Amino acid sequence: QVQLVESGGGLVQAGGSLRLSCAASGRLLRIYGMGWYRQAPGQQRELVATITSGRYTTYADSVRGRFTISRDNAKNTVILQMNSLKPEDTAVYYCNSDRIVTLDLRTEYQLWGQGTQVTVSS
Repeated sequence: QVQLVESGGGLVQAGGSLRLSCAASGRLLRIYGMGWYRQAPGQQRELVATITSGRYTTYADSVRGRFTISRDNAKNTVILQMNSLKPEDTAVYYCNSDRIVTLDLRTEYQLWGQGTQVTVSS
């Protein structure tokens, strides 16, 4: 069974930094796009950043220049480095993959991690 497991959330003061990590586990052949989304209380889940298997990246306007997404294909991991954090970045952050192919050639779509809380105090 394929799983995405996030780590690295926590409490930080405004202006500080956090590094989120997401590891895909299971018998994996290939992971296509990966990304980070976030959901603040009472709001819809929104895209933060995505990265393709070829490392093409996209960012939400609200985080561009402050956050950096990267991936290590050998370790099946995606990282979100968050700098210059603001209170409005407070949310539960979710890791996502749009498509994963397993060693037995099953394809799973739109996998989500369990989420990790990021809280930025002013």
